[in-house]
Amino acid sequence: MPTTIEILAEVPLFALLDDQERALVAERMEVVRFPKGEILFRRGEPGGSLWVVRTGQVELFFKNDTGDRILLEVANPGDFFGEVSFLDGGSRTASALVTEELEALVMERDDLDEFLRRRPAAAMDLLAATGRRLRETVGALSHTASRNVNLQVEDRRTRVMKAADWISAFSGSIPFLLIHCVLLAMWIGLNTGPLATTRAGGWDPYPYGLLTMAVSLEAIILSVFVLLSQNRQAERDRLRNDVEYDVNLKAELEVAHLHEKVDAMHSEILIRLATLQKAKEPSNATSQG
Repeated sequence: MPTTIEILAEVPLFALLDDQERALVAERMEVVRFPKGEILFRRGEPGGSLWVVRTGQVELFFKNDTGDRILLEVANPGDFFGEVSFLDGGSRTASALVTEELEALVMERDDLDEFLRRRPAAAMDLLAATGRRLRETVGALSHTASRNVNLQVEDRRTRVMKAADWISAFSGSIPFLLIHCVLLAMWIGLNTGPLATTRAGGWDPYPYGLLTMAVSLEAIILSVFVLLSQNRQAERDRLRNDVEYDVNLKAELEVAHLHEKVDAMHSEILIRLATLQKAKEPSNATSQG
C-alpha cells in the first residue's frame, strides 16, 4: 500500500507542496477506519478536520430548502474532503456517508496552524487548491435545475410498461377503430346470408358465440394494459405535482431573497440620503448667514 507521503502527492490540496512539506503534513495525520453506512459528520456540525481517502468511498451531500438530496461528490481513494471547515474553522457545509469500507487520513486544524507557521509559503498552495475545488462544486451545483418529469418516468419504464403504453395508446386511436370495423364486418359477412354456405364461411353462425368470446377476451386484456398505463400516468402526475411544488417553493425563496436585497438597498439609500441632508444643512445655514 502507498505510504502517506505518496498518497498526499496525489491529493490536489497537497500536490503543490514539496516533498519536505508533505513529510511534515504526513507526520500530523492519523489513520482512521469506518465501516460501510457510517455517517462521518453531518452538515452544520463543528468541523476542523481534513479527510484524505486511502481506501473505500465516501458520498458528500446535503439537502436543500426543498428537501432534495444534492450529491456534491463521491470521494474515492486519493480524494480529500472537509477542507472548508478545516481552513476556516466553521461548521460542516455537507454531510459525509461511507458507502464502502473506509480507511482515511485525518488532520486537525491545530496541526495545520503549526504546519503553516513552519511553512508559510505553503498557504498559497493550499488556497489555490481550495479555489479549484470551489469552482468544481459551483459547477456541480449549477446543474441542479428542475427535473423533467417525462424524462424521469420514461427512464424507469420496463418492457412491460412500454408495451402497456403502446397498446393503450393504439387502442384509443382511429386506426384501431377502423381495423376492428373491417374485421367485424368480414366476420359477420362470412357467417351471415349466402356467404355462410360457402367453404370460407359458416364457422360462427348467429348469434356469433365465437365472436362474442373473442371480443370479451380482447376487452379483458386491453383493460389490463389500459389500467397499467393509467397507473403510470397517475405516478407521473404525482411526480409532476412534486416538481411543481419544488419549483413554486424555489420561486418563493428567490422572491424572499429579492425582498431582502431590496429592503437592504432601501435602507442603505435612506441612510445615504440622511447623510447628504445633514451635510447640506450646515452649508445652507452658512449661505443664509
